[in-house]
Amino acid sequence: MKEFSREVRSHSTLSEVLFWQKLRASQFRGYACNRQKPLADFIVDFYCKRLPLVIEIDGVSYFHAEGY
Repeated sequence: MKEFSREVRSHSTLSEVLFWQKLRASQFRGYACNRQKPLADFIVDFYCKRLPLVIEIDGVSYFHAEGY
């Protein structure tokens, strides 16, 4: 799952890239966030462990013939 999350991270959508630029630039009010984080059987777009908060930007785009 970890290797797949790295692959997904390298093929981010425009919306994920733009959101990450804003999130990283403002440091999310002092909270650290992870991008393309494996959680159980899923890879979430953004995750903040301290809050705990999951942000999914484009989940629908992963529902296609390849099945991921």
